[in-house]
Amino acid sequence: MLTRRNIFPLTAATAILAAAPRVRAASSLAPQPLVFAHRGASALRPEHTLASYAKAIADGADYIEPDLVPTRDGVLVARHESNIAGTTDVATRPEFAARRRTMMIDGTNETGWFTTDFTLAELKTLRARERLPGTRPQNTRYDGHFDIPTFEEVIDFVAAESAARGRVIGLIPEIKNSTHFHALNHTPEETFLRVIAAHDYTSYAPLEVQSFETANLKMLRGRVQAINPQARLMFLMGNRSERVPDIAATGGHTTFGDLMTPEGLRQIRTYADAIGPSNVDLIPRDASGAWQAPTTLVDDAHSAGLLVHSYTCRPENRFLPRQLRNGAGDDARNPEGSIAEIRRYLDMGLDGFFTDDPALGRRALDG
Repeated sequence: MLTRRNIFPLTAATAILAAAPRVRAASSLAPQPLVFAHRGASALRPEHTLASYAKAIADGADYIEPDLVPTRDGVLVARHESNIAGTTDVATRPEFAARRRTMMIDGTNETGWFTTDFTLAELKTLRARERLPGTRPQNTRYDGHFDIPTFEEVIDFVAAESAARGRVIGLIPEIKNSTHFHALNHTPEETFLRVIAAHDYTSYAPLEVQSFETANLKMLRGRVQAINPQARLMFLMGNRSERVPDIAATGGHTTFGDLMTPEGLRQIRTYADAIGPSNVDLIPRDASGAWQAPTTLVDDAHSAGLLVHSYTCRPENRFLPRQLRNGAGDDARNPEGSIAEIRRYLDMGLDGFFTDDPALGRRALDG
C-alpha cells in the first residue's frame, strides 16, 4: 500500500498499484471516509440542478453540495457564484440584457449577470446550462431542461430522496462570498439559519457548513448546532498565497498558507471542525501537472483535532496528475485515473473528498 512517505513522481508500476482496491485497516476505529458530491454529479449533469443532485444520490454520494448565493429579494439559491453568465441562459434573454455589468467580488472584477440583481421570480424564468461545454459536451444535451433551485427546494428534494431510498443523505452547503454580500446589505448567514430551522430534515440529517471566510464560521458556531446538534463547520482553503477574504477586507494580511501551519490549524480548530484544502495542498504539482512530494497537511490537521475534506476530484484527464493521465486527450474521461487519484489521497488518511463523479468516488472507496 502506498504511504505518505513515497517519493514522487510515480512510475507506471506505482500508478497501477494505486488503482488497486483499498480499504481501511480492520483495526482502524476511524469512520469510513465520506463522498461529497461536488455541485451534485457535475461531471454528468449541469451543476446545481436537481437532476445533478439526483444523479449524485443515485450514484452513492454521502452528501450533496449546494453552494448558496442570495437573490435581490434575499432568497438563497444554489449557484456556485453570484455571476450566472456561464451556468444559465441569461445571455440569450433580451429582457435582461441591460443588467449585464461588472462587479468586484473579493478583489476581482467580474463581468456578467448577478443573482443579486434578480428577484427569485425572475431567476426562475432562466434555465440552467452546462458550465464546461468544451470539456463536458455530453452534458449540453440537458441545457434548458432545469431551473435554478432554492436552498429550501434542495432540502425538500434531499429529504424526499432520503425517504424513498431508506438512507439518510447529508447536506454540505457552502455560504459563498459573505463579505461581498454583506456589503450589498444581504445577510446570508441569518437566512441560512432561518431555512435550516424551518425544515425538520435539517434538524437531524448530517450537515456540514462550508466557507472560505472565518468571521461567518465564528458567528455560526453554536447557532447551527443549536438547530442540528451533529452539524459541523468546515473552513475552506484557497491558494496558499491568497489572503483570507474577510480578513483582507479589514486590512489584515493573513493568507490561507498561514493557516495551513500547525499554529494556524490550531486557530481554525477554535471555530471549525474540518478544513477543506485543495488536492494540490495535499500533493503539490509541478508546472507540467505532475505530482511532487506530499505535504504533511493531513497529519498536521489531525494533530490539531480537525477533519480533512479535500476538493476536487474530476474524472477528465486535464484535471488529473500527469502520472495518472492516459493518451485519450485532455477532455477524455479517465475513470481508472480518477479512482487511483482518490485512493492515493485516502492512503494519506483523508476523511472525505469532493468529486464531480460520485460513482467513481464510491468505487474508489468500496473497491
